Amino acid sequence: MNLNIALLPGDGIGPEVIQQAVKVLNAIAEKYNHSFEFKKASVGAIAIDETGNPLPDETLQICADADAILFGAIGDPKYDNNPNAKVRPEQGLLKLRKSLGLFANIRPLTTYDALIHKSNLKAEVIKDTNFVIYRELTSGIYFGEKQASEDGNEASDICKYTVEEIDRIAHLAFKAAQVRRKKLTLVDKANVLETSRLWRKRVAEIAKTYPKVNLEYLFVDNAAMQIILNPKQFDVILTENMFGDILSDEASVISGSIGLLASASIGSHTAMFEPIHGSYPQAKGKNIANPLAAILSAAMLLDHFELYEEAETIRTAVEKSIELNITTPDLNSTNHFSTTNVGNFLSDFILDDENTFYNKNNIDLGQSTII
Repeated sequence: MNLNIALLPGDGIGPEVIQQAVKVLNAIAEKYNHSFEFKKASVGAIAIDETGNPLPDETLQICADADAILFGAIGDPKYDNNPNAKVRPEQGLLKLRKSLGLFANIRPLTTYDALIHKSNLKAEVIKDTNFVIYRELTSGIYFGEKQASEDGNEASDICKYTVEEIDRIAHLAFKAAQVRRKKLTLVDKANVLETSRLWRKRVAEIAKTYPKVNLEYLFVDNAAMQIILNPKQFDVILTENMFGDILSDEASVISGSIGLLASASIGSHTAMFEPIHGSYPQAKGKNIANPLAAILSAAMLLDHFELYEEAETIRTAVEKSIELNITTPDLNSTNHFSTTNVGNFLSDFILDDENTFYNKNNIDLGQSTII
């Protein structure tokens, strides 16, 4: 298969982890005789520095022309710490999602037996947790009308949803539940919010066309508690934009590191794949950032094009790196590997898994792990 992939490394550790994802995709291309062409573009703080615009027109065009987008991270302290900044890196990401119609954010959460001890939660609570969050991405309070009074003493953000915006992501979530464990949980605040009542009404109606899927409802405050108390109860979680943003970050602690969590943002005509972690500016340039979330996002990219064997090959390599403790400091504080060397191990394993062996000295020296 030939794929044209737009690369948006972004800010902070984004370029470092995306470099490893590209390395792994190139190994997949070599092993399975595919052709992946990458075209890099700027977004976020780096784009503001270069052009004054967090999403330059050229970047948007490159993304629109691509088969898919691989995104790194966005954000910079000089904007985060300045409440008066009128132009912000995050505006570039929001505009990108809206411009490309990336309405569905899909965030899977899986636990790894070898990392259960890294979680702050009890092993018996989180073992075998496996669920996916479907978050609406292009509407709601993040995109609603925003106002601030001239005297600075009052502000408002409008949360707005249409039937069409709810229906299209609800269908995707129900379809996912049909091929998983056939359970969907709608998370809302229907006891308070009119938009949530519309969500509940539409999802209940759509559920009639998916009779094999069991539909449940949770208020968002209860859902936040249940994700910690009993995460294994969930299969597919469907929710609106802000609730999904908060719940998916909360869920990230279950796995032991936010550096393990991938995501896909799906639209009608294109899709973007990105780790859910931020730009982590404190680690920028230190070669210590965990690349696994970016690499697992690349696996989701392959899934999107029905390259399921190739995607599973990446996941198998990631599991092997975790099993052998070939991981960055967030997962391995005493005997860790660099961002680059984790990527080296994974690409070597993909190309020759039967002959890949663990030799810390060789990996540290940047030498092949293949014999």
